[in-house]
Amino acid sequence: MAEGNQGLIVPVIVDTNIIVDVITDDPRWSAWSIAQLEKHDSQGLVINPFIYCELCYGFSSRQAVDELVKRFGLTYEAVPRLGLFKAAKAFQRYKSRRGRKHSVLPDFFIGGHAEATHQPLLTRDKGRYATYFQSVKLICPT
Repeated sequence: MAEGNQGLIVPVIVDTNIIVDVITDDPRWSAWSIAQLEKHDSQGLVINPFIYCELCYGFSSRQAVDELVKRFGLTYEAVPRLGLFKAAKAFQRYKSRRGRKHSVLPDFFIGGHAEATHQPLLTRDKGRYATYFQSVKLICPT
């Protein structure tokens, strides 16, 4: 279990790729993703507006996405303003390293959320998070 600075149980932010692994029954990753969701379920599993939006891409209705969120036992949280600030600063570092994207990427909002709230992030996309959000505890494949 992830514990915060005060010894409190801290919910885990679940990146979109983990959910997609399960719903598509990804042959390589679904078993790992299911195991991680089960392992961290008692802490609480969180998504934010950017993860929700990424999930919407593969569904024809909002109701279908809401049913998925309910089925997975996910809690929807807004990204605090500090998280948005951290996302912008991470994007600024990305651009200074000659990053090619012209607007803030969803991963930066997700990482900023995790950093601002001190919540661990369950993901398979270690690279960008590890580079721009070094204080975030990543739960990812080794």
